[in-house]
Amino acid sequence: MGLRGGPVLLGHAVLVQLITFVLRPTMSYRALELDVPAAALGVLAASFAFAPLVLALPVGQLTDRIGERRVALGGAVCTAAAALVLTLLGDGLGGLLCGSVLLGIGHLGCVVGQQALVANTSARAGYDTAFGHYTFAASLGQSLGPTLILLFGGDQQIPHTDRIFAACVGAAALLVALSFALPDSRRTASAAETGDEGGFAELVRLPGLVRALTTSCIVLAAVDITLAYLPALGAERDLASGTIGLLLTVRGLASMGSRFFLGRMAARLGRRVLLTTSTAASGLAMAVLPFDLPLPALLSVMAVAGFGLGIGQPLTMSWLAEASPPGLRGRAMALRLVGNRTGQLVIPSAAGALAAGLGVAGVLYATAAALGYASFSARALPADPRAAEG
Repeated sequence: MGLRGGPVLLGHAVLVQLITFVLRPTMSYRALELDVPAAALGVLAASFAFAPLVLALPVGQLTDRIGERRVALGGAVCTAAAALVLTLLGDGLGGLLCGSVLLGIGHLGCVVGQQALVANTSARAGYDTAFGHYTFAASLGQSLGPTLILLFGGDQQIPHTDRIFAACVGAAALLVALSFALPDSRRTASAAETGDEGGFAELVRLPGLVRALTTSCIVLAAVDITLAYLPALGAERDLASGTIGLLLTVRGLASMGSRFFLGRMAARLGRRVLLTTSTAASGLAMAVLPFDLPLPALLSVMAVAGFGLGIGQPLTMSWLAEASPPGLRGRAMALRLVGNRTGQLVIPSAAGALAAGLGVAGVLYATAAALGYASFSARALPADPRAAEG
């Protein structure tokens, strides 16, 4: 993989995503058990994203100051605290909200520390491969997480939430232990050499930064919209829930495949060409998705969409890591996360308003148009960020 502590880092990435992707739906199931109003469910979901949106930049700054391992350790401790709070106090909305906020903070600390570690310990020529493997590990954790729900009462309408919370306490303890084994990078420029405000100002002035962040947030929002609206499309087309599950599985597997081979594809095609073509291909697939297609064609379309959507995140990470000075890479990854979280809050909300007037097909067409714009915008990204910077 080309970075120190690779197996530990990949295990850390798998584990934090696994915990997050089982705790979030389990909190919703617990809220349903408690007969929480539908509006409160929205607040519960938003509380996870709100904390990272507020704290991402300070956490990125902290990463550059004290090192990746300490920030990832802090994130792991918050994740463990979230699982413990949900286990002990999750019988009320207040406990669920507290656990959700802690989980959001913990997830933030872990991923910023992980991404900064990849950026600071990988050779410049190996960024695409390193971030491809890192995001592959994250996708693996996201896929494995929901299997805990199957293990603890997946055949019921509501699983055994108390057992899932307790199991996550044990998984989070392992995450904390792994955090101590993570290395710290040896940066040539310390954060102390760069003023806090000046550091972010330097990042904002990077050529192509806004385009890279825009592409990243649109691609991530498109994944969220697929997860949210594909079941609705299936309901409109009388598709069985198992068929929708199969389509989503194909999407996820295709994304993992594109990430695993990202380094080879980027070396052959070039980062900018790969980003523009993959984003455009996923946009075309999203535009075709609303058509009344037979199942084999739908599976092929979802494979194309998943393959293309899997490329945007790691490629923008590697581009940003290469463009950023060594002492600012934690802040760079945090700035990217702010853009992603903003897109996750704003774009699906706009999609919901659009769905009220144009239906699910209108949402998918709009998402396809947004991906087309992202592809067009990515064409202007500097092929060599450091050359552009100079």
